Amino acid sequence: MKLIILSFSIFALLLSGCASKKSTSRYSIEHDHGPSAPVDVSNVPDAVPKVEPRSRGGNKSTYSVFGKQYSVLDESDGYRERGGASWYGNKFHGHLTSNGETYDMYKMTAAHKSLPIPTYAKVTNLANGRQVIVRVNDRGPFHRGRIIDLSYAAASKLDVLRHGTAQVEVEAINPITWNASKMVTATAPQKNITPSATQALLVPSATQAVVAPSVASNTLAAGRYLQVGAYSAEASARHVASQLGGDFMHVAHVNNIERASGRLYRVLLGPVTDQYEVDNMIEKLTQRGFLGAHLVNLP
Repeated sequence: MKLIILSFSIFALLLSGCASKKSTSRYSIEHDHGPSAPVDVSNVPDAVPKVEPRSRGGNKSTYSVFGKQYSVLDESDGYRERGGASWYGNKFHGHLTSNGETYDMYKMTAAHKSLPIPTYAKVTNLANGRQVIVRVNDRGPFHRGRIIDLSYAAASKLDVLRHGTAQVEVEAINPITWNASKMVTATAPQKNITPSATQALLVPSATQAVVAPSVASNTLAAGRYLQVGAYSAEASARHVASQLGGDFMHVAHVNNIERASGRLYRVLLGPVTDQYEVDNMIEKLTQRGFLGAHLVNLP
């Protein structure tokens, strides 16, 4: 009799444990799905890249999921990868993302395993050429062959919903470069403007920093320079350099270097010799949204 009572007690305890786990589950929906009826998200705008500090949550240098370890990139600049895309919807709608924000499946967001949070990225559906810009604010997807998990809205605009997955290209966006290119495009000359006038649009005024011509790196004076940024378009680099006028004691140079992936235009301040001055310059640049400034040595 004692054995029967003990067995029943253990059985009841197991049932209690299962019920407890179910009642404290984070998600009330077992299998993810979209809204109960299709929602038109064609007018939902792309995420607009802007400079943001890294969030306190979701940016551990390494983390583990399902027994596998993942690493977060030090920076997103230059990241471009092709692979599978999936999407997540109603099951996670209204719950917290990895950085503590509330997931909204009708916004242009995404989850990524290694990009810093937040990161803005351009996602291209390789099957149809459609593109969107999303803001990465979550971690995932943790499935083999998938590199990004899109919100319902982003997946809908890329036509991923129909098949559930798609092959995409993900390219990280540098907000400073992106906004600089938009400003250059906005001030681009009309057809009746001469080439000389076009060049004048890219030259800063007398009240701005003096920008040196784009030259080979070995023609600059040897020494240490503070690299503000590096850009694939010369116009973008010159625009950034023009924004530094009046704030620093050093000339802003636009300097090009050749890389295997193509020519890169660097914005350099200097040469600099005093570390205290360098620290102050980096702090000032950071306050103005120019993140990642660092010293480079020119022979």
